[in-house]
Amino acid sequence: MTDKVLENAIIIRQEEIATDVYSMWLRTEQIADLAKPGQFVAVYCTDGSRLLPRPISICEIDRADRSIRLVYRVVGKGTEEFSGYHTGAQLRVVGPLGNGYPKKSKRALLLGGGIGVPPILQLAKELDCEKTIVLGYRDERFLEEEFRAQGNVYIATEDGSFGTQGNVLDAIRENGLDAEIIYACGPMPMLRAVKKFAAEHGMECWISLEERMACGIGACLGCVCRSTKKDSHTHVNNKRICTEGPVFRAEEVDI
Repeated sequence: MTDKVLENAIIIRQEEIATDVYSMWLRTEQIADLAKPGQFVAVYCTDGSRLLPRPISICEIDRADRSIRLVYRVVGKGTEEFSGYHTGAQLRVVGPLGNGYPKKSKRALLLGGGIGVPPILQLAKELDCEKTIVLGYRDERFLEEEFRAQGNVYIATEDGSFGTQGNVLDAIRENGLDAEIIYACGPMPMLRAVKKFAAEHGMECWISLEERMACGIGACLGCVCRSTKKDSHTHVNNKRICTEGPVFRAEEVDI
């Protein structure tokens, strides 16, 4: 795990890119230099009634500009507070946290579903291999243009308004897509299906799990998932998503 730092980051710009989905660029002193695709940051509210930080995945990294992009959905009071901030506002941020995706030189399928789409973007930018990107949405699409600059993109929508009607696996099957390795982030039903698909097709598979987190550093054990092997920290079949994850080799975790 990369060293983490606590910073007062400055908002460069923020905009709503889909209904209740916001894109926020933050200028940092060190986090952008340290961050890797698949990692996340913990963002603190300024409202003192909300003590715990909100974990948000890193969408893009601009190391030259020392900035990171966070794309998040408003789902509660904390993210609602963040959505109201404007250019120049400061946010207390800890990061980068967790482990990211391993970058391998294999033909890759990059799969993102819903708010699991943003963490895949920086990985797509950094992978130096043949890659195909499959994005799944309920209805509204976002970040599509940025992904199309990185490779061939296929879209699945639940309502059938664009691309394949269904989920990312439906798009893979409809278009006859194949690869040697899968990188995925999305809701748990999608990840379960992706894990099964990868096992059936003999593909290496890395998945990013999301869970409510408190400390973000592995101390509170509030974000554990069940693992297939005993954890060296707890000596039971647990993995801490905030430290051993959020990215896991699919067969490491029982989902």
